[in-house]
This record gives sequence, C-alpha cells and structure tokens, in this order.
Amino acid sequence: MKDQIERLVQEHLAREAQEKTRRHFIKSCAQGLGGLALSSIFMGCDPISKQNKKSASTFSERDLNPLATLAPHYGPKVKSVIYLHMAGAPSQLEMFDYKPKLHKLDGQDCPQSLLAGKKFAFIKGTPKLMGPQAEFKQEGESGNWVSNFMPHFKKVVDDVAFLKAVHTDQFNHGPAQLFMHTGSARLGRPSIGAWATYGLGSENQNLPGFVVLTSGGNTPDAGKSVWGSGFLPSVYQGVQCRSKGDPVLYLDDPDGVSRDLKKSTIDAITQINKEEYAKYADPEILARINQYEMAYRMQIAVPEVMNINSEPEHIKEMYGVEPGKESFANNCLLARKLVEDGVRFVQLFDWGWDSHGVIRSGSIDKGLRNKCTQIDRPITALIMDLKQRGLLDDTLIVWGGEFGRTPMQENRGNKKMPFKGRDHHGDAFTMWMAGGGIKNGASHGQTDDIGFSGVEGRVSVHDVHATILHLLGFDHEEYTYEFQGRPFRLTDVEGHIIKEILS
Repeated sequence: MKDQIERLVQEHLAREAQEKTRRHFIKSCAQGLGGLALSSIFMGCDPISKQNKKSASTFSERDLNPLATLAPHYGPKVKSVIYLHMAGAPSQLEMFDYKPKLHKLDGQDCPQSLLAGKKFAFIKGTPKLMGPQAEFKQEGESGNWVSNFMPHFKKVVDDVAFLKAVHTDQFNHGPAQLFMHTGSARLGRPSIGAWATYGLGSENQNLPGFVVLTSGGNTPDAGKSVWGSGFLPSVYQGVQCRSKGDPVLYLDDPDGVSRDLKKSTIDAITQINKEEYAKYADPEILARINQYEMAYRMQIAVPEVMNINSEPEHIKEMYGVEPGKESFANNCLLARKLVEDGVRFVQLFDWGWDSHGVIRSGSIDKGLRNKCTQIDRPITALIMDLKQRGLLDDTLIVWGGEFGRTPMQENRGNKKMPFKGRDHHGDAFTMWMAGGGIKNGASHGQTDDIGFSGVEGRVSVHDVHATILHLLGFDHEEYTYEFQGRPFRLTDVEGHIIKEILS
C-alpha cells in the first residue's frame, strides 16, 4: 500500500512538472502555434464557448448540476416526452393509411411515371403494385382508419393525432434514423432527447434526465448516436437502461464498500475535478462531476423505478409484461414509471421492422403482423394508463419509424422475393402523437390513391421536431447552441410547427 501511495505521489509531481514546461504548453494549445493563430481567428474553436465564458473558479448551480430544472421560452404544454421509435420502418399501408384502390391494382406493373427519378434502396426494374395485406375499419368517433393488425389500438384512436404525409430525403436506415433523431443525417449532432434535457433539465435529480430503453434484440442501425449528445456536454446524452437483469451495469458497489465510504470518495474526486476545471475551464469536467454524483444517487433510485414486479397484477396484465425478459411491453410500463418519477425524455427503440420479404420474419403479411402484435397492447395500455393517472396531459407520446414502405412489392433485379415485402420509402409515411397540447382524433395530411406521395398536408422531419419543441415550451428558431463559431439548432434552418394537430 505504501509503495502504491508513493507511486501516485510521483505521478502527480511528474504531471505537474510536465504541465509547467513551455514545450507542453505550446503543444497543448490546440496542437501547436498554428492552432494558437487559428484560435484567434475562429473563436468558435475556443473550448469555452461564448455562452459558457465565465471565471473558471465560479461555479453556478447549472455548472455543478447540469440537470437543474430550467424554464423554457414560454409556457409548455407538456413536461415529459415518450418517443416510441420502430427501428426498421413499419409499413403505413398495413397499419394506418388505408388505400382501397391499391387493392384493385394488386399485381399490376408500377407505372414508370412513379419510378422516374426516384431512388430506392433495393428495387430495380419494374416492380408490381401490392395491395394492403391487412383489413381496415374506421374506428372511434374520429373515424380514423386502423387495421386488424392493431386490434387493441382502436380503443385509444380518439386520443391520438395522425400525420399521414410525413416525408424524409433519406432512404437508408442509418442516415434516416440519425435524421429523425438529431435533425441531420450525419454524425455529430445532439439528439432531440439531449436538446430537451439541456434546455429544461430534469425534475428528478436522482435519475438521468434522458433514459433509453431498447427491445427487439438489437440497437438501431445508426447505433447509439441516435441518443447521443453531439456537441452538447456529454451529461445530456441518453442513459441506456435494461429491462432484463441489472438496469444499469456496474451500479452496485464492491463488497466492503459502504455508502459513507463511497460518498467520501466521490467528494474527494469532485474536489480534484473542480481544481482541474479551474485550470482548464473544460465543460466536460463539469459533466464528469455531475456523472459521479448522479451515479451515486442512481444506486438508490434506479432499482426502485426499474422494478416492474412491484406493479399491481392488473397493470402488468394490461401491458402484457414479461418479467425477467427484454420486451417492448416491459419498456412501455417502465416508460410510464419513469415519467411519473420526473424523467424528462424517455426513448424506446424497438428493432425488427424492416419488411423486405427476404425472410418470413421480415415479410409484410406475417412478420409485420407479429411485430404489430408485440406493440399493439403495450402502446394502448401506455396511453390508457397515463390517462387514468392524470399524466397524459403533461406527457407527449410520439410514434413512428425513420421512413415508410413502398406501395410496390419489392423486387431485386426483377426477381421476386421469397416472401411479400416492401422497400424503403421516404416520400410519404405515417406518424402519430398523443398527449398534452395534441388535438384528440385529428388526422393531418393525405397521400395519393396508392400511398406513394403526399398530396396534402405534407410535413417534414424538421416540422415534427419543431412541434415537439413547441410543446415543451421552446421556439425552435431561437433555441440554439453556439458551436464552431455559429449557432446550431435542432431544426437547422427549416421547420414549421404543425398547428393542425394542436389543441
């Protein structure tokens, strides 16, 4: 032990000596004298952005607690968001966008006028049109169409507002998922959950402000960047929790380490980090301080909130939960518990919605029906449960994929696929929202007779983001973050609030 302490002391002295040398100073200044010259020109490359400039030794509440609650631009309609993303892109034509004419055209060649100038992920040559593989009925007082793939959903159809003509310019999963969740098809931008948490903080200081739950056996094609913090401080990235096993890995202390000892250790580490921040003013050091403190608090709070076994049997039955397993149903119940405990943004990713027809589980008539069965009951229960607890008015639920599916049956080089499938399609797809500030039973937008393109009420991904931020109390055009010399925003230079679905 004595030798270890002596070695630590020597390492500390050597580091201090190194930092005081001129050579080290010049090297560390943005990689040399060239960096020093450029930094005087491009102020955005200064590690302390204009909005964060302050005395390095001054610590505000926001510095030491980046998740401290903040007020938005104006009165918000909701406090929390639950975003349900179906990774792989569900077919709107078998779920919510009924096209009877497509039935009549089933098996006919797709007109060349629709194919000219269009890019598809796999379709080549002339594909055949394929009619809906589900049966539809108008449900509820709103009379919105719902397929027999979603029999439970008809109970809550009057609580949601549909967007029937969403469009995106991305047609591959990774870039489209990044675009849907960060506003850019390229890596490096903050996710919408990070934006929300950065701007509002969290109402529960014992839990992360942004929690991610996955199901379906895989993470999204775009990876964990879809819940990353990008250029925002890393404390605002999504914290992935598990619905099977320990919610967060390595959260428990080793044997023989008491809470008091752990707290003393963290206090000592925090003091060291404060001294480091006084030297370098790196905002990531403040994020590190908060993450140590958050991990300490999470040890008590997370096991309780992530325990679905404590829920009444009738609630577990309503969701169709599977204790001990990773499932979408479990995650929906956990999402309700998390927003009930003050978590700002809960992101659910369910993998397995890619329906090309290559294999049975990826077919439109069989695989898609099975995936709908997995989500139908839990989503319905989530809306009903939030509503009966008085939480739906303060919560926004968003559902959708990264794009839609084609009205044509997929072919590859004019070869018929083994099973019925549809290719990626960004021209028109369906999303829906429910909760605070949303007009119950609304349906905005319309596609053409075969569901190929939006002909009325077309909205973009940026419009969806602008609407979510608006409901959280932000003016999306004014909500910016200074980075690399210019202000960035989630909606880039686009986006309009979709007022037609707002109450």
